[in-house]
Amino acid sequence: MPQLPPLHAVRVFDAVARLCNLSRAGDELNMTQSAVSYQIKQLEVFCGGPLFIREARGVRLNERGATLAPIVARALADLAQGFRAASGKAETVLAISTMQTIAGNWLAPRIGNFQMLHPELAVRLDISAALADFAADGIDVAIRSGKGQWPGLVSHLLFDQTFTAVASPDYLAREGRPTSPADMLRHVLTAPSDPWWDIWFAKAGIATPVRIARLGVDVETQQMAASVAMAGHGIALITPRFDAGCLASGRLIKLFDIMASAGSAYYLVYPHEARNARKVRLFRDWVLSEAASA
Repeated sequence: MPQLPPLHAVRVFDAVARLCNLSRAGDELNMTQSAVSYQIKQLEVFCGGPLFIREARGVRLNERGATLAPIVARALADLAQGFRAASGKAETVLAISTMQTIAGNWLAPRIGNFQMLHPELAVRLDISAALADFAADGIDVAIRSGKGQWPGLVSHLLFDQTFTAVASPDYLAREGRPTSPADMLRHVLTAPSDPWWDIWFAKAGIATPVRIARLGVDVETQQMAASVAMAGHGIALITPRFDAGCLASGRLIKLFDIMASAGSAYYLVYPHEARNARKVRLFRDWVLSEAASA
């Protein structure tokens, strides 16, 4: 039998290689920094030399460590996937990773239809702004915002990420409706630090960076921005597809026929090796159909 390093030391090495910091790796693994250091030392003894270069604010992989890190990451991912398959749950649960806005405003109202079509599958939504580690996190598919190019992943365009300025009737009754995009600079803008504002104003022909006279509530997601706008507390940038019902009902009003984009779009993504999995194929076909018809 080939001699193998201690699995615990291998897991610690993977965490340190990803995070480039002993303390953060310890937090992830629920270990002290000294325990992390000990495990790395054990692995370095096994390998016959150092794996990291120690620096003032952390560590970085040396040549030996950089060669080993992707091999370890793949091996741990394969182990995790293998044990999930052995548990009997892998083919009956579809785990979907996505961001709060697309989950709450677009996917959640529709996902019940998918489950009715495929009652043999349980659906788990993992809501996070972070990019999912498919193998380590047990994720089957993800909906991501970006340019459509992620190493090792198959990607399918769902729809473009475009946005426009909206406000509620109450806000417009109180503050008056802007007469031009430039007039909006005297209004309360929700999420004023969002770089989308400069992109939208540039599309409207306004010199950027803009100077906003009245700062509004800063929020982290489009969903929160739309809620603040509906409450009458300012003008927000939203993707109309995600708030079609609010626009149709008049709870939000599009101020100008100006749609802007940061050059990103929403994509369905999954690992190449999962492309033939039945549950992935079923969800892919369904979500692409939903995106085309929405």
